[in-house]
Amino acid sequence: MAKNSNRVNVPEAKSAMNRFKMEVANELGVPLSDGYNGNLTSKENGSVGGYMVKKMIEAQERQMSSGSQGAQSGSGQM
Repeated sequence: MAKNSNRVNVPEAKSAMNRFKMEVANELGVPLSDGYNGNLTSKENGSVGGYMVKKMIEAQERQMSSGSQGAQSGSGQM
């Protein structure tokens, strides 16, 4: 039997990640439910995971770009 590698690296974020997953599934029209989702296709499940990654990368890029503007102005001073 395969070992489940779907674990949250920050346990405190588990419920937030589950809410995020359900939110993304709703946006995409994927009928995701709590618990077993074996009735969904790989394409449906993959689209949820892929879109989650896309949104997390966009959020991180926004955070990095807003934080880097302040860092750039004072980067020459130590």
